[in-house]
Amino acid sequence: MKEKFYLGTYTKRESKGVYSIELDTSAKSLGNLVLEAEVDSPTYVTLDSSKNLLYTVSKEEGLGGVTSFKRDTTGQFVKVDQDHFEIAPPCYISLEENSSLLVTSNYHAGSVVLYQTDSNGKLDRLDLVEHTGSSIHPNQTKPHVHYSQHTPDNHFIIACDLGTDEVITYKVSPDQELRAIATYKSSPGAGPRHIVFHPTLSIAYLICELNASIEVLFYDTNTGEFVLKDRVDLLKDDNQEKWAAAIRITADGRFLYASNRGYDVLVSYLIHPETGLLTFIEEVATYGKVARDFNLSQNDDFIVVAHQESDNLSLFERDSQNGKLTLLESDVYAPEAVCVYL
Repeated sequence: MKEKFYLGTYTKRESKGVYSIELDTSAKSLGNLVLEAEVDSPTYVTLDSSKNLLYTVSKEEGLGGVTSFKRDTTGQFVKVDQDHFEIAPPCYISLEENSSLLVTSNYHAGSVVLYQTDSNGKLDRLDLVEHTGSSIHPNQTKPHVHYSQHTPDNHFIIACDLGTDEVITYKVSPDQELRAIATYKSSPGAGPRHIVFHPTLSIAYLICELNASIEVLFYDTNTGEFVLKDRVDLLKDDNQEKWAAAIRITADGRFLYASNRGYDVLVSYLIHPETGLLTFIEEVATYGKVARDFNLSQNDDFIVVAHQESDNLSLFERDSQNGKLTLLESDVYAPEAVCVYL
């Protein structure tokens, strides 16, 4: 069986845009790197469930925004639409397929942008919200929105602001505008980056870039509010470079994985089935430089890690019983990859 992963990239050196690569689950190897769409700075991507519509953050003529593609009858992605108006490209993009709402997060502009899409990938910009504020870390002189996505129950849109130490819950109003309804404050100087939700418990896991921690949060599905339950440090030694990146949870809700860059490792945790609290399992090297993103395969048996600076992917096999990882290969070429999307 083969599974196709899509890779968002920087285009500063060798990359030309969005790539795909296949995981052969029988051979336990990665191969067949393909340039799917030529575009500038597609650092994060999302696709619809049919994999026929591709949306990517992008840059054109010095401005940042979104580009959409649709697969034609030959299987090639053809550009459909684009919207470039911000001071820099966004860093995250997500699609809620039931409502056809697309959301982007802009680190440099500190903004969240809401789009309506259609079945052909056309873009209609609905609203833009600019965050305000700062925090105590030198990298927190202004807002830096790093993530915005619908909650799994589709009740809200959650935005993580690395610059203000906030997780803001938005509701989409009847006139399709973003309305902030709740704000969670992380530890000062933590730098909230991404968040994942437990599949069955009312628990969310917030990875914080600047202090390399995971905050375990109670999530109120009615109000969109978060309450801190626990906090764990991603790294064991304060001398190790704290630069947390990606976080993923297995479909069965039993294990959680997180990456740190600079000191390039994947950290594995066991999730308590009732409380959702985390227990450390192991830390493994990722065998590359700047482990920006990773993702699990369809059945959670494998993990693919992308390295921004060493232009390689690493493939790990995952033990479904104890959550431990075994390196299978680490020399798979992929230029400037910073997003792994399945």
